[in-house]
Amino acid sequence: MTHKPQIKIPATHMRGGTSKGVFFRLKDLPEACQSPGEARDKLLLRVIGSPDPYQKQIDGMGGATSSTSKTVILAEPTQPDHDVDYLFGQVSIDKPFVDWSGNCGNLTAAVGAFAINSGFVAKDRIPENGTCTVRIWQANIKKTIVAHVPITNGEVQETGDFLLDGVTFPAAEVQVEFMDPADGEGSMFPTGNLVDDLEVPGVGTLKATMINAGIPTIFVNAEDIGYKGTELQDDINSDPAALARFETIRAHGAVKMGLIQNIEEAANRQHTPKVAFAAKPSDYVSSSGKSIGAGDVDVLVRALSMGKLHHAMMGTAAVAIATASAVPGTLVNLAAGGGDRTHVTFGHPSGTLRVGAEAKEVNGQWTATKAIMSRSARVLMEGWVRVPGDSI
Repeated sequence: MTHKPQIKIPATHMRGGTSKGVFFRLKDLPEACQSPGEARDKLLLRVIGSPDPYQKQIDGMGGATSSTSKTVILAEPTQPDHDVDYLFGQVSIDKPFVDWSGNCGNLTAAVGAFAINSGFVAKDRIPENGTCTVRIWQANIKKTIVAHVPITNGEVQETGDFLLDGVTFPAAEVQVEFMDPADGEGSMFPTGNLVDDLEVPGVGTLKATMINAGIPTIFVNAEDIGYKGTELQDDINSDPAALARFETIRAHGAVKMGLIQNIEEAANRQHTPKVAFAAKPSDYVSSSGKSIGAGDVDVLVRALSMGKLHHAMMGTAAVAIATASAVPGTLVNLAAGGGDRTHVTFGHPSGTLRVGAEAKEVNGQWTATKAIMSRSARVLMEGWVRVPGDSI
């Protein structure tokens, strides 16, 4: 029996925010994988090490969490006045599919650096020292994102003293602006309401704010589902019944938001929408042992990604949190004390995060104009990733 040798593909393993993933240039992929479809999905699954019934991704680059089972493809810009197209693929850990339905806000912080290092940004736009503004077209959601990447001696600066809760070591600060983050094809609140009664069989009728800003997100009150908002990962992820309830809430919310036609479709759309629960500020100890005081935050939020409680906060969900907090009357806004606000500091399992957002009401419809946050990014390894030749 003959076996095809491994093939090698230029790739870079990068951390962006509290996530990490494998980055590719579109032109470096095998020809069959340069277009969307089965060949591309099979390749990325094999690169990451999925599907893995052991849920460890030992035979791939993934880290067996939603934060580390990620892929990015960058290409020449298809839109005017942009530097690069950014396509994100969330790779399922135990199932054979790649979810292309949304963005990864955390990895966006690394896209700017990768775009500069890969030659997508014109040399005359890169200062010798200062900040390079990288104009990113997010192809999954068709939105503009602007990354402000620090430059020292003509090269991307990755080291620094900026600390991000959820990331152990300091690095250089990258400011990321999400322009017009609300869904451009429909209302920012798909149901037309700031708060809905969401009927969930086996759970009950829950107050819910369903918003499409950054990423489609379903917010519920922590106390309505028996939580305090101070929970850490193991409190949720070690409870299969709790995870099943959250998935049921997510599926029924997705139907109400018009993202899927029936709850069965939710199984093949794991990346979106997110489900999160919010609570008023309270003292707690983060996963690193850091004490967070009630006075340190405006609101507490915990969010699930790919069926598990996230160890910190997804960048796109942070945009949703900030935008919801800026709209008086949403559950997030009420938990944060109500009223008008242009920024919010929220507590998550790993610590705190401050995010700014601007929202306005026009003709009875709310829309977000911009959300902004600081992250960091770093190249972990670069070279080639290898996969068996029969992977595609």
